[in-house]
Amino acid sequence: MSNARNKRNNKNEEQGLEAGLLDRVVKIKRCAAVVKGGRRFSFAAMVVVGNGSGQVGWGYGKANEVPPSVQKAQKQASRSMIHVPLVEGSIPHQVWGRYGAARVVLIPAGAGTGIIAGQAVRSVCEACGIHDILTKSYGTNNPVTLVKATLDAMSKLRTREQIAALRGLNPDDLIEA
Repeated sequence: MSNARNKRNNKNEEQGLEAGLLDRVVKIKRCAAVVKGGRRFSFAAMVVVGNGSGQVGWGYGKANEVPPSVQKAQKQASRSMIHVPLVEGSIPHQVWGRYGAARVVLIPAGAGTGIIAGQAVRSVCEACGIHDILTKSYGTNNPVTLVKATLDAMSKLRTREQIAALRGLNPDDLIEA
């Protein structure tokens, strides 16, 4: 088991990804340009990167081959990471995220529930380190847009302590809902 993990970390370091970061390829798109000699293909990759303990980011890379496009996306994702507060393997409260036609609701769940989500939202939650969550997406089913909506929702998350500090209160003074 640990040997496989070391191989994975070495592979990530070769690709320019820091050790300890998890990467998930969400979508690979193929584009064809018709030229004089036939068709020229190019590829675009959407990748989500996270450290498994509250940091997550996304990247989009384009190249003429699949591996370079994935590497570009990983590099961009590792530079655009945001912090997500986690409470016992879930999120602190329910939150809505929106990007374009995609709307995503993230609902905290009890321990043992697992990740109830579609493929795009699941990859963001796994990379972030969330173990128990309920989600529902509305509008489009475009994975690129769903990832951006999920990250919009995660950027709105706050802990009790953060809210109390913003209001200038003691965290114990907040009323439990």
